[in-house]
Parts: sequence; structure tokens; C-alpha cells
Amino acid sequence: MIEWALIFLLFIVILVLFYNYSKIKGQIEQQARVIFDSWSQKKSEDIDRWKTTELERLSSEKARIQFENWRLDEEQNIRTDAIKRSQSVTRGKVTECLIPFFPDFPYNPKDARFLGTPVDLIVFDGLSDEDEIQEVAFIEIKTGKTANLSKRERAVRDCIRGGWVQYYTIHQSFDESENLFVDMKVK
Repeated sequence: MIEWALIFLLFIVILVLFYNYSKIKGQIEQQARVIFDSWSQKKSEDIDRWKTTELERLSSEKARIQFENWRLDEEQNIRTDAIKRSQSVTRGKVTECLIPFFPDFPYNPKDARFLGTPVDLIVFDGLSDEDEIQEVAFIEIKTGKTANLSKRERAVRDCIRGGWVQYYTIHQSFDESENLFVDMKVK
């Protein structure tokens, strides 16, 4: 009978050990699942972060490449336009200087004086032939598609048309001993 009690006792110990083993095994599996889920979540977040970063990098790179292509294409257009404008301006300035020598110019070229700004030419009609001036003409020359006067050119035109033109003589004395200009007089 002792043998049966001992077997029964061993059986109970084995059941307790098996119960504890099952309980510990369940806890270990649960902890392993928690650790795995945490690792899986972190890995998923890392992948999402990497995807976002990579998409931003690729988008930026694509935008930079597209901008560079646009810049290269437009740079040539801008340069071509700048050359055309520069040629137009140069042609206009040369024309302003040469206009008095064109056959259709209504005045003697010897009477014309080039200023450039704010008017292109002042013509003292008759000065070279007779030393008697019949007219003083202010001439603005326009070339190209638009022939609009600038704000400054309109102001000069309006001043002349309004009769607000004066003639003064400025006399400036020079002191030889001091080597200085002195006593400016406007008459």
C-alpha cells in the first residue's frame, strides 16, 4: 500500500510539474508573442519611415531633374531672346546716330547734334549754311515695333510744346592765382 501511496504521490508531483510546465510555457509563448509583435510593429514603422523618406528623396530628385531640364531648355530661349533684344537696342542706337545721314532726313546733317538722352537729336536748322537759324528742332527717333515715348521723353516733349524753353548764358570766372573757378553768373 505504501507503494500505491508513493505512486499516487509521484503522480501528483508529476501533475503539478506538468501544470507548472504548461503555465510557464504559456507565459513564455505570450512574452515571445509580445516581443515578436513589438519587433514586427517597429519593423513595420521603420519600413514605413524608409518608404516615406525614399519617396521624398525620389520626388525631390525627380523635381530637381525636371527643373534642370527646364532650366537648360529655357536658358537657351532666354539667351536667344537677350541676344535679339541686345541687337535691337544696338541697331536702334546706331540708327539714332546715323539718321541725319539718311536721304529722307529733312534737315542738313551738319545742323544736327546727337544727344542720345533725353532726346536723340537737336537740329539747328540753317546754322551750317547761313549762320541764321530758322528753327531749333528736338527730335526723338524710335525704331522697332513700339514707338512709345518714355515718361522722361514725354516730359521733355510737353515742356517744349508748352513753351517752357529758356536760353541762358553762364559766365564762370577763373582766379589764376588760386587756380579756382569763382563767381558763376547766369544771364
